[in-house]
Amino acid sequence: MDSTPDTVSARGADSGTSIEQIQVLAPGSGTPVVPEVNDYAAVTEGWREVEHRVRLSREGSVAGAWEGEPGSVRLPDWPYDEVCVIQAGRVAIEDAAGGRREFGPGAAFLVPAGFDGWWHTLEPTRKIFVGVAGR
Repeated sequence: MDSTPDTVSARGADSGTSIEQIQVLAPGSGTPVVPEVNDYAAVTEGWREVEHRVRLSREGSVAGAWEGEPGSVRLPDWPYDEVCVIQAGRVAIEDAAGGRREFGPGAAFLVPAGFDGWWHTLEPTRKIFVGVAGR
């Protein structure tokens, strides 16, 4: 299959899509969103975050780049299946029973919808995330 730029451009024109629809997932791209603290069951002092969201066609799903400062939030019912890829920093996920896993740069993981636990940002962190609604 030929994947030269001319071929890709021609395919895009035929399908009604274009290169302008490609969205970058990075801080400073997309729409900056600061989730409401009320979205969480508990928040520790120092918690700060910002999401740089891109547009998705599926209602209830989110994607983008995330930046956070050290602190923790409690989510008793994770709202979607979330794929995370840590770019810099370190986080820990802790379940309601106290089980804990830490993730650093290059780590990729899935937090399932409905997960009951804590998100701990251990040091300033950047991640790429995709949250897929499905329930």
